[in-house]
Amino acid sequence: MSDSGTAPARTAGATDAQPRHPLRSMTLPAVPGLTIQVAPPAVRLVLRGDKTVAAAAGMAFGTSLPLQPNRAERRRPGGPAALWLGPDEWLLIAPGTSTATLQDALVPALAGRPHSLVDVSSRQIGLVLEGRLAHCALSAGCPLDLRLTSFPVGMVTRTVFLKTEIVLWRQDDQRFHVEVWRSFAKYLVGHLAEIAADTPER
Repeated sequence: MSDSGTAPARTAGATDAQPRHPLRSMTLPAVPGLTIQVAPPAVRLVLRGDKTVAAAAGMAFGTSLPLQPNRAERRRPGGPAALWLGPDEWLLIAPGTSTATLQDALVPALAGRPHSLVDVSSRQIGLVLEGRLAHCALSAGCPLDLRLTSFPVGMVTRTVFLKTEIVLWRQDDQRFHVEVWRSFAKYLVGHLAEIAADTPER
């Protein structure tokens, strides 16, 4: 964590250690109209700060941090993404990047600016739901209106699925990215599997 631009202390190799995947023993649902896959490995940092922090971080991160509420920014499919979580809070997702590499880019750029930068890579994982029934499956446990007109492409928000908190990001008409804490991943996927099995093809 960095509160004033000072680089956080790191133990060599410790920040890039990957815990065992919580879904390693589960078969992910794949039915007509819906597939659920684990998102590619990625570094996840939560950044808090003002607009000047967002601008400086965007230059170092390679993707602008959105200032518009409930939006995500990503320059190319599969590339680094910045998700708006609050007026001064963003989730930065960098697929395939080491934690040390990302922090080494961001920390100097934010030096002297009041901010907080926290590595949450070991706390949560990403899931990708894709297919014409993806929004139906999520709607079974999420209180939001996930119709395209109400939850358009590029929208992101904190919400819940049944009893677990998630971050939900619509990447395309029929594609959602879900961030969930590792300790709740089996719970989430288990319920999604039941819902997928009971959802008729449309």
